[in-house]
Amino acid sequence: MVDPPITELGQRQAEILAQHLATGATQDLVPGAAPGSARAVERMGYGITSLYCSPMLRSLQTAHPIQEALGLIPKVWVDIHERGGMFLDHGEGRGSVGYPGMTRSEILAKYPDYQLPPGVTEEGWWNRDREDPPTAGGRAIRVAEDLVAMSDVEDRVAIISHGTFINILFKALLDQLPGNHIYYRHNNTGISRISIRKGSTTEVLSLNRVDHLPSGMVS
Repeated sequence: MVDPPITELGQRQAEILAQHLATGATQDLVPGAAPGSARAVERMGYGITSLYCSPMLRSLQTAHPIQEALGLIPKVWVDIHERGGMFLDHGEGRGSVGYPGMTRSEILAKYPDYQLPPGVTEEGWWNRDREDPPTAGGRAIRVAEDLVAMSDVEDRVAIISHGTFINILFKALLDQLPGNHIYYRHNNTGISRISIRKGSTTEVLSLNRVDHLPSGMVS
């Protein structure tokens, strides 16, 4: 299947993730309520201010319960799609064939509140051959640069993306491309957090946290 939906398990994982992002402990310590107090308390809820997802169906679906839990409108960001884009390998003879992806009308019929960029049209959003690794790396660098630029105007940005692309994006942010000997693994709904400040140190806060999921639901 070119653009598969999330499974029943994936839907439940997304719902649990949404509630965790809204009310769960972040392991961040913030100053206590008393003026001048040195006491610190654990932050509850992630305080996300912007929510982005890819135009692939499973990312759109994952973003929906997060939208409801946080009251944020998901913004579709084409460049955070999975590595390779929209393609299906037909085997010998035809090989990998590119497909257009969901059209603007198809996405808005399911998710009328989502913000779509001009690149999502009635012809879909892909319409090209399978993306090769160097092109994916260049795209990750572009996304990393956009995130650094966002750090001047955005507070806490959440990205609902895909495992292999997140791996490449982390390498781009940490100047480790191509880095084929390194792989940043992400389980479904795994949470990784990175602090970005333009002109300052990029700080990795956590990688692939799945403690919001019951052990039997980690996949």
